[in-house]
Amino acid sequence: MRGTARLARALRPGHRWLLLAMAFMALACVDFLALDTGRIADRAGDVLLKVNARQRPVSDRVVIVDIDQRSLEAMNDQAGSWPWPRSVHGELIDAIAVQHPRAIVFDLLFNELDVYRPEDDRALADAVARHPETWLAMTLNQDGQGAWISKMPPAVGAIPLKRPPVDARVPLMLPLAILSRPEAMRGGLINFTPDGDGVGRRYPLYLDRNGWRFPSMAARVAGRSPPGQSSILLNWREGWRHVSYADIYLDALRQHPIRPRDEFKDKIVLIGTSAPGLMDLRVTPLGSTYPGVEILATAIDNLAAGDWLREVPRPWMLPLALAILAGLGIGFARNVSANRLGYAMLGLTAIGIAVGWLELRSGWFVPLYAPLAFGWVFYLTASAIAYFGERRARLRTAILFRRFLDTRMVNRLIERGQVDYRNEAELREISVLFSDIRGFTSLSEESPPEAVVAMLNVYFSKQVDLIFAHGGTLDKFMGDGIMAFWGAPVANPTSARDAVSAALAMADSLSDLRDELGDLGKDLAIGIGVHTGNAVVGFIGSNDRLDYTAIGDTVNLASRVEGLTKGVARILVTEATREAAGDAFVWRDCGLHQVRGRDHQVRLFEPLAPNAA
Repeated sequence: MRGTARLARALRPGHRWLLLAMAFMALACVDFLALDTGRIADRAGDVLLKVNARQRPVSDRVVIVDIDQRSLEAMNDQAGSWPWPRSVHGELIDAIAVQHPRAIVFDLLFNELDVYRPEDDRALADAVARHPETWLAMTLNQDGQGAWISKMPPAVGAIPLKRPPVDARVPLMLPLAILSRPEAMRGGLINFTPDGDGVGRRYPLYLDRNGWRFPSMAARVAGRSPPGQSSILLNWREGWRHVSYADIYLDALRQHPIRPRDEFKDKIVLIGTSAPGLMDLRVTPLGSTYPGVEILATAIDNLAAGDWLREVPRPWMLPLALAILAGLGIGFARNVSANRLGYAMLGLTAIGIAVGWLELRSGWFVPLYAPLAFGWVFYLTASAIAYFGERRARLRTAILFRRFLDTRMVNRLIERGQVDYRNEAELREISVLFSDIRGFTSLSEESPPEAVVAMLNVYFSKQVDLIFAHGGTLDKFMGDGIMAFWGAPVANPTSARDAVSAALAMADSLSDLRDELGDLGKDLAIGIGVHTGNAVVGFIGSNDRLDYTAIGDTVNLASRVEGLTKGVARILVTEATREAAGDAFVWRDCGLHQVRGRDHQVRLFEPLAPNAA
């Protein structure tokens, strides 16, 4: 853990964002090329598929004869409760077939013999034999031993693959109800498998088992199976023409039927159920209770019209995902605000939706939402990291700077983003102030330690308040001395004037301090030195202990000037400070003085008072 923390501190913030972006890019490569999850993107695409379905008109190619709830109730007198005798379905086939439909397709399974009414199975088988345009449903199970391929009727449509075993067994659920007329059977698979997220979007064209291929009902009825595809992405419609099963059947029983005699002419007629109690409801982009018969209708209609959705392979979207992630990573690394990057992502998303919609209307499904989803996940992750990292940094900045600046000023500066402990040390023009209590050594020797500490606390509190009131930065306490400066962390063009004003206020406050301290402070006197120049300013220290300070020759000279105040003046400033402060004060020229550590003498000035003029 310590090694990880050290590594995190060693990495520059920009490098961290780039590493995070690279991690997401690697994840995108794995996902687009291998895992192919894309659930967020799929759900986003479902919204467009649903909107597109509402725009598509009702098909004039397919009619659904619906075993709806009304049919279940209306057929009680004629057929009893569900399941009805299969002879009823045979009679319905005869009633529809006289109108010469293109196909009659059952989306119902007759995979069990009616042992109590075998004559009804024969009636259904005879009706299917009379009308070769009738198709019956089959399903292929995932497991189970199944029947011998060699014993299945040719109408199953099994296609041998390369050298299939002749004695193979396949778990195919056949319509056993018409075993009495196997030569009449025509069927196809109605298997419909949802995607990994449980939503069904694609319809299989065939399924392979044990070296044999079994075509789907949709492919056989439509007479089309796109080469090189094992499934199609369905181009949904929200509305289908439904006719109640009971209406058709009961009308056929009338001596003089009242329904149109050509309503099924050249139509593909699907017989299935939408009744909730019969449990043929699936999850699709259009809803969580979508009738299975409408799924089959969609597949047949798509194949017959050739308007299924062509799908751009998802791996083709990988370059776009990488470009989005790289752009966001560079943006965060260059300290582009999260708001601006968010607006950029919103713009990209809007473009993606527009392009996706236009392509969808032209028959193509472009999975643009996968790269956009990766971009949004990265953006939200990076924004959260940046937000909490910034909060932590602001908190630490506030804690650190409140030791050196007035609390209200710190809050204002942090809100404006003008101070940050992570900023590197820099060269600034500042005005440095040193102050020292004269005769403090004798005072501390003659007085009890507790009294001296109490006195210093009162003295420092008053002086620091004055420094803060004049916009100064407290650097440190040195025994009985104070070091402060102006011009950092925020640049201040009037640093010299503010420093001198603070020095005068500090010196003038001594009379009130003497009264407050009583006998201990009756002889209290201080010396103050100020110098203006360039210095390196910033946080200096270890990772665990940092001090905001200034270093350089400017600091040294200010300290030396303070040492020259004894016997000369209570406040001394250098010529540089005098020139920077201008005519804001009344000055007394104190002449040239030799400063320890310097070859040339330094001209010093005493500020007497603010210049009233």
